[in-house]
Amino acid sequence: MYSLLLAIIYVAFVSLGLPDSLIGAGWPVMHDDLGVPVAFAGFITMIIAVGTIVSSLASERLTRRFGAGLVTAVSVAMTAAALVGFSFSGTFLLLCLWAVPYGLGAGAVDAALNNYVALHYAARHMNWLHSFWGVGASISPFVMSYALTSGLGWTGGYLVVGVTQAVLTVALIAALPLWGKVNQTHPHHDEEADDGAGHRTHVPIAQAVRIPGVTLIISAFFAYCALESTAILWSSTYLVSGRGVDVATAAAFASLFLLGITAGRFLAGFFADRIGDRLLIRGGFLGVAVGAGLIALPLDTDVLALAGLVVAGLGCAPIYPAIIHSTPANVGRRSSQAVIGIQMAAAYTGSTLAPPLFGALSAWVGPWVFPFFLAVLAALGLVMSERLNRLVARRELAALSAA
Repeated sequence: MYSLLLAIIYVAFVSLGLPDSLIGAGWPVMHDDLGVPVAFAGFITMIIAVGTIVSSLASERLTRRFGAGLVTAVSVAMTAAALVGFSFSGTFLLLCLWAVPYGLGAGAVDAALNNYVALHYAARHMNWLHSFWGVGASISPFVMSYALTSGLGWTGGYLVVGVTQAVLTVALIAALPLWGKVNQTHPHHDEEADDGAGHRTHVPIAQAVRIPGVTLIISAFFAYCALESTAILWSSTYLVSGRGVDVATAAAFASLFLLGITAGRFLAGFFADRIGDRLLIRGGFLGVAVGAGLIALPLDTDVLALAGLVVAGLGCAPIYPAIIHSTPANVGRRSSQAVIGIQMAAAYTGSTLAPPLFGALSAWVGPWVFPFFLAVLAALGLVMSERLNRLVARRELAALSAA
């Protein structure tokens, strides 16, 4: 049962990544069909982002009341319905309306699954699961490309992914009994997890934010997601505008940044349990800094800059999974769902705000600032995570002394 549920969660993570690249892949055709400017894609992504932030913050209450299994199944059903709705949308307004359930479903399932895995599975699985998210995110552009070239159109691409999500919903509903059985087999019970009578207690957001170290976790997570989304969106433009790299080469190496994240998470899974989350986070941020330094070197050759993007992608790989997996140990198992919900909200906020912020900064001072922008965010994430490590170490030492 333990392994069967894990397999279903792996498939769910692939499903999480599937819709993430559809808008970007299909928008060049979509905006023409809908008769709206190219820039209107930002309205859809903003609606989705707001939905994910709201549902992430509500995830602790929802998961406590209904359980991670049911929240996951209903959330995937919402995204499936939204994607199918996209496929039948003939106007931009309808796309915006369907973006609401899509965002709400995406945020809730992300927070619920991440906390469940952090509580019940080893660090290696957290890394491999997020690698599978990358598989899903990498597949969806090919799905959209096939739909466009085969005559199905962008609506066909959304329909294919929507139906895939619907099939997964059926599997998740059938697997609902497994979640409780895994909890019984691997309860990981501790005294702070319930109210003394076996009932899990609610942790309000305001209370969770006041837990020592939570603001440090949020800051580090915000910094990481901000630098990741900025690199994904702007690396190709930087190579072309800032370094004169030809468009085809720039596009290839920009995609290698995302592939580096996916491959890096797969590799990190093999040694994550041995070296621990803290070293993965520290090494990841340092790897991003090294990559940013290679990109920034003012040399005639572009080889080091291109290699720097790959190094930065590999550095990014373990940070997200390790921060999530270390949350129960850093804040306590009782508070982990609430804190992970806040982390997801911080992640979506950083991913939403940082790319346009860099775009404005680049227009003002020039594209050369790209690697320095990444380096500053990496430094912020590293400083916050190291301060958190010291805080947790002092708390553990005090607990040992009291014992």
